[in-house]
Amino acid sequence: MTTKQSFLNKHPLNTAKHRDDIPRMAETDMQKLRRRLERLYATYDHAFLSSDPIEFVHRFKAKRDREVVGLIASSLAYGRVDTIKRSIQRVLEIMGWKPYTFTVNFDPAKDGRLFSGFKHRFNDGRDISCLIYFARQMIEGYGSIGAFFNKGYKPVHANIKEALISFSERTLALDTAGLYGTERLPERAGVRFFFPSPAAKSPCKRLNLYLRWMVRSADSLDFGLWKGINPSKLVIPLDTHIARISGYIGLTGRTTPDWKMAEEITENLKRLDPSDPVKYDFALSRLGILEECRRKRDAARCRSCLIKDICIIA
Repeated sequence: MTTKQSFLNKHPLNTAKHRDDIPRMAETDMQKLRRRLERLYATYDHAFLSSDPIEFVHRFKAKRDREVVGLIASSLAYGRVDTIKRSIQRVLEIMGWKPYTFTVNFDPAKDGRLFSGFKHRFNDGRDISCLIYFARQMIEGYGSIGAFFNKGYKPVHANIKEALISFSERTLALDTAGLYGTERLPERAGVRFFFPSPAAKSPCKRLNLYLRWMVRSADSLDFGLWKGINPSKLVIPLDTHIARISGYIGLTGRTTPDWKMAEEITENLKRLDPSDPVKYDFALSRLGILEECRRKRDAARCRSCLIKDICIIA
């Protein structure tokens, strides 16, 4: 018996499988899961924005500013929340809190030095300069970042995978203005970290997060700026919290947090809401980010958890 099969047999909600060996719950259990996640969704709403980098996107009203800030904030959304927020704040301060205007007028040779000394874990000011210069080229060439992304999107695709592959490939082929001292973008250039690809099995957490912000419009959390993409095509932004908690509640039996796990979780969530499978992402991730759900069982926390009766460790 494989590890995955053992896990699926262990979880009380997993009773069968469907295509591509994705675990499938009985319909009665799906109804129970839906009720619990809806309660979680209603609890962790707009009032919890301060615990997430999307807070910075909400500070702007103009769509063109939100699109630029979303790209920057999601790109830096790795590590501790307090560190992430400090880094985003610093970049926006350098931009004079006019992100779109700063971006379309950005001159790498002249303005790149403004980010000298910037550091966010293993990304530095040169990476931020290149990210902004990439955004400028997208806007100049297509009118917006969304239009640049849409060039690789086709509604016939099963999900956003092919569009993400295209987006990252085309972005990393843009001019870098010699920011890294070479004509071609070096393989070890830090800006590459901002544009991973499902083709390399990456879950593309930060890009999927950006897409959730830009595409969804069903509530007050996200913005729905990119009208040409169907929210049903989105894939869950898979981080360590979502991977772990999804395992606890039977949404995945995989142990490697890669693109296949992200797809598996999303396919199961589609049974709850086919038109908006990533609607529960913000609420589920709050359990981990706010340390309501920890790696080891905590009797007191588990007792008050809103999804305790569908969790295998509670």
